[in-house]
Amino acid sequence: MAWMDRHNHTVLKEFILLGLTDRPELQAPLFGLFLVIYVISVVGNLGMVILTKVDSRLQTPMYFFLRHLAFIDFGYSTTVGPKMLVNFISDQNTIPYNRCATQLAFFILFIISELFVLSAMAYDRSVAICNPLLYSAVMSQSVCWVLVGVPYLYSAFVSLITTIKIFTSSFCGYNVVSHFYCDSLPLLSLLCSSTREIELFILICSVFNLVSSLLIVLVSYILIFKAILRMNSAEGRLKAFSTCGSHLTVVVVLYATLSFMYMQPKSSHSFNSDKIASVFFTLVIPMLNPMIYSLRNREVKGALHRMWKNLCKFPI
Repeated sequence: MAWMDRHNHTVLKEFILLGLTDRPELQAPLFGLFLVIYVISVVGNLGMVILTKVDSRLQTPMYFFLRHLAFIDFGYSTTVGPKMLVNFISDQNTIPYNRCATQLAFFILFIISELFVLSAMAYDRSVAICNPLLYSAVMSQSVCWVLVGVPYLYSAFVSLITTIKIFTSSFCGYNVVSHFYCDSLPLLSLLCSSTREIELFILICSVFNLVSSLLIVLVSYILIFKAILRMNSAEGRLKAFSTCGSHLTVVVVLYATLSFMYMQPKSSHSFNSDKIASVFFTLVIPMLNPMIYSLRNREVKGALHRMWKNLCKFPI
């Protein structure tokens, strides 16, 4: 048995990703569709990072967090998207062992970071609306960096522990991953050794991440709504709510997708439903986020207009 474990541990050099579908007639249309989605996502998120960095009117805590949200969206869509696109046009949907581990690590890192950066954005909006006179003092640059730095460090810790625990365990030799990227649950089903400890760690971290981040968002918005209801003018209430409308839209879309993925009854849970939700989660949401903030935010639209005017000044 010990020889078999060592044998399985050394022979497994790569994994085969089943992808979204095994129907050949769908490969080309899906490649075209997701290529467009991925390009829009990359352009939108990198554009948001650049815009919030160079425009002097967007140097506020709100846009500091938005810049990090765009970076995270670019990060996890790029972790999954390019390999997914290659698999649509490749006969061998394989991924090397080390690259699979790297993909899993970065995916976990960016996903957890997104939850807590959105929580930080909710806290930022609650301070801005509930305590506008103290906003500059409370949301200082050092505080903003702490609110994104701590989630990055925590996410990196959870990511490394999860990845190390999975990839130092014994695989049975069967290397077909029932997904279009290396995710923890499909990989756990390939392990020969006991998965109880890893599953418990993932469960505890997942519950903590979802509940704590959602709790911060809910408390922040309860305080925001209470502050808005106390305002005398309808114009003031509308202006206050408009500053957090884009963030609220992003949060609702994200948590609705997560609820679909992780709160299904075990009897109805399947990797196929996970694939559909994962497509929305890893590619569609990163494409939608910069669009939501661009279309619903007057300051971002103004910054885009100013940047376009500046670009038009240069001679062709």
